[in-house]
Amino acid sequence: MRENELSGLIIGCAMRVHTTLGPGLLESAYEQCLDYELKKAGLNVGKQIPLPLVYQDVI
Repeated sequence: MRENELSGLIIGCAMRVHTTLGPGLLESAYEQCLDYELKKAGLNVGKQIPLPLVYQDVI
């Protein structure tokens, strides 16, 4: 799948979640629903994957 096709699929899933749920919920609600939509669309996704990051003196 090319980048434009993939981004279109992801944006479509995100819009479907937003249209269904509407605004005002906690981010975690949208995250769960978007994860569901992306997997339903056949994408292999992960949530809240740890990312090594250093910010000033904080790891």
